[in-house]
Amino acid sequence: MLALHFPHLPTDRIARKKWGLSWRSHGRPDAPPIVCSSRLNNTMRLTALDEAAEALNLRKHMGVAEARAIYPKLDVIEDDLVANRRFLEAIADWCDRYTPLVALDGVDGLFLDITGCAHLFGGETALLKDILARLFQMGLDARGAVSSSPGLSWAVSRFGQGGIIEHGKAEQVLAPLPIAALRLEEETVGALNKMGLKYVGDLLDAPRAPLARRFGGALLLRLDQALGTDEEPVSPRLPVASLSVERRLIEPIGAEDDILALTSQIAVSLKLSLEARGVGGRIFELVLFRVDGKVFRISAGTAQPLREPKRIAALFAERLQAIHDDFDAGYGFEILRLNVRRHEDFVTSQGDFEYRQQKDASLAAFVDRVSARLGADCLQTFQLRESHVPERAVIAVPAIDHLSAPKIRQGHPPPARNERPVRLLRKPEPMGAFAIEIPDGAPASFHWRRMQHRILKSEGPERLAMEWWLDGSDAEDRDYFRIEDDQGRRFWIYRHGHYERDATQNWYMHGVIA
Repeated sequence: MLALHFPHLPTDRIARKKWGLSWRSHGRPDAPPIVCSSRLNNTMRLTALDEAAEALNLRKHMGVAEARAIYPKLDVIEDDLVANRRFLEAIADWCDRYTPLVALDGVDGLFLDITGCAHLFGGETALLKDILARLFQMGLDARGAVSSSPGLSWAVSRFGQGGIIEHGKAEQVLAPLPIAALRLEEETVGALNKMGLKYVGDLLDAPRAPLARRFGGALLLRLDQALGTDEEPVSPRLPVASLSVERRLIEPIGAEDDILALTSQIAVSLKLSLEARGVGGRIFELVLFRVDGKVFRISAGTAQPLREPKRIAALFAERLQAIHDDFDAGYGFEILRLNVRRHEDFVTSQGDFEYRQQKDASLAAFVDRVSARLGADCLQTFQLRESHVPERAVIAVPAIDHLSAPKIRQGHPPPARNERPVRLLRKPEPMGAFAIEIPDGAPASFHWRRMQHRILKSEGPERLAMEWWLDGSDAEDRDYFRIEDDQGRRFWIYRHGHYERDATQNWYMHGVIA
């Protein structure tokens, strides 16, 4: 587990804007120290300082007036927590080049799970050296440590010298560190210091029972997590792709044609992995790492499971056209990665369904192309949903989500023939000229769509209450009937209203039963 700490993150963000991204490698210009301030307890106090301000013996939570008295030329800038968060997330995106398992650690740190990744960069030492050097070139002060547990890496990166902690040396490394290295609350740290327990080594040989009674179980939990005897889960900030392929380039590329050509090439490797699993991708993501650290994530969905490299590249051709104004290649991209964010079972076509499959594929390609260019919500279709209110029995959904392989192809049995109407009307249609023999029964005959229907059989009524939580106290009952006319056609009709209050009886056609 690699822990990164950015002790001057807010001031580094401001310095990069003032003096450029590589200001650290070129040397700090002759300028006043930079500090950030925020209102705490109705007083403007310092919340972040750069190295020059720290050299003047300024400290966090000092009043701005007191700091200006020490150094009048101090450059005080209001702290922006939202901008700091975005900046930390941008650094986390950049760290994806080392491992997909990157987690945020508070407001100034990151966790990277480099299990199985270190050998790709020459080992843990080479990986740590590379990431710290690159961050320095990007104008960031970063400190890192690698160990077998997140707690130990966190402690050494913030309170130690950093580096690689070998297995079995946790106690030796932790002993000289202050109690605050265990990630305890400030009150607990203060109470331990009052008792003379100022270093982690003071706790290693101390009896555990008195410590637990005095300070609670959190103290021992943090100690065990730092020692690695108690496991600590770390959740990555982004879901891990089920499949991923990438290409690292010696010379950066920036032209859209070159990006699409390379995407098509790496999609060939992705096709082999999809075929081995018997699946097809539904949501693809193209990740572009720019040489200056900027990361672009471009997602594209498909209406049906997809493997074909040319069609995958065509999706991103449409996406790049859609985001053309916001897409800045800068000095080029050095890493291209193609992820599969969602996949489904891929069903091969059979000879009897060749024409239908070609027709579905053509429609799916059209939906993919338009959705990639204009967005997933630009094409919509209607989908049935469970509701006894006809007006709410359908809902508009994006066509790219609805146009997928039928459930019967995935091993699901088809619904029973008489289980529900095969075709519900998009909007219930009123019936006219009905004759009622029984007041609360189905009509004996009715007129609908220019035809007179005489009922031979009827089932019902099924009385269903309206959704009173949506319609209020004026909600009215609906009585549903399954009927069959003299021509053998079957329908699903309903009566709206209370018979006791409304003698006219409003009848509506709900759907046709196959």
